[in-house]
Amino acid sequence: MNKTDIIIIGAGPVGLFAVFEAGLMKLRCYIIDIISSPGGQLTELYPKKPIYDIPGYPKILAGKLIDNLLEQAKPFKPGFTLGERVDSLKKKGEFFEITTNMGTKLQGKVIFIAGGLGSMEPRKPKIDLITNYERKGIEFYVKDPKTYLDKKISISGGGDSALDWAIYFSEKCKTPVNLIHRSKSFRANNDSVDKIFELKKAGKLNLYLDSEVVSIDGKNGCLYSLSVKDRNETKYNLETDCWFPLFGLVPKLGPLGNWGLDIEKNAIKVDNANNYSTNIKGIFAIGDINTYVGKLKLILCGFHEATLAVHGAYEIIHPDKKKTIKYTTIQGVTGFD
Repeated sequence: MNKTDIIIIGAGPVGLFAVFEAGLMKLRCYIIDIISSPGGQLTELYPKKPIYDIPGYPKILAGKLIDNLLEQAKPFKPGFTLGERVDSLKKKGEFFEITTNMGTKLQGKVIFIAGGLGSMEPRKPKIDLITNYERKGIEFYVKDPKTYLDKKISISGGGDSALDWAIYFSEKCKTPVNLIHRSKSFRANNDSVDKIFELKKAGKLNLYLDSEVVSIDGKNGCLYSLSVKDRNETKYNLETDCWFPLFGLVPKLGPLGNWGLDIEKNAIKVDNANNYSTNIKGIFAIGDINTYVGKLKLILCGFHEATLAVHGAYEIIHPDKKKTIKYTTIQGVTGFD
């Protein structure tokens, strides 16, 4: 059984940065995530989307940020168990022991819960046969946009994600993109809304407002067309190679909601005056999964929380040792052998 100083549940940007900060304090980490690759939502949902609010990077793609965080953490040799969900947690002496849905067991002196918004599931429209065409023309997120540039694309949704991808594909694809929204107004950035109408006027985008997909059809085992109906009962048949229903994600805490942690509105309550500790000693929650007065769900705030949580973890793991601040400008970065 693997034993470590800190078990980090969640391989998103905040969890990965916690590995680096822990390494500076000579604490070893082991990361576990239900997603099959590191990066959390950044790699699973929008690896090619730019991020503009990371200090020192005027612009960086989400996937590239994860690559950099993995490289930064590499000297500290974190362990990884990916594609497995943490199902249970119990205390065994000085260690916490977790067990995954695949039976993997890990022990750590401290637990960091860095699971983003928890276990995320796409909000799926209630349409007959939709499961028959998942990954066969129906996708709930855009992983590699370049693979769709020669396709006939339809997008449903009225939020930022739907409009961002509608704009991207309208500017890149040879055939006009279909954007379908059940309302007359959007819930997105005003600049994006203006751009949508510009693309419509230019003939690069077909816009169906007050409309929704009511049925789908396939050919040779793959999606072939969508049947769209507006509020006047007018129907449109749209030939479609790939349909993205982008209605957001449904966050679920999953099994960790049964661990005795203080939960408030699907988030874990923490003491931000005490290194983002939870009500259970030795368990910290960092990133989007926690809540406290003044909470901001930003990656850079998660980095700050991870740093302070590591210092809190050090005091638990080494109660007899004096904690000192490690300045990398003076000491550099010395990894583990």
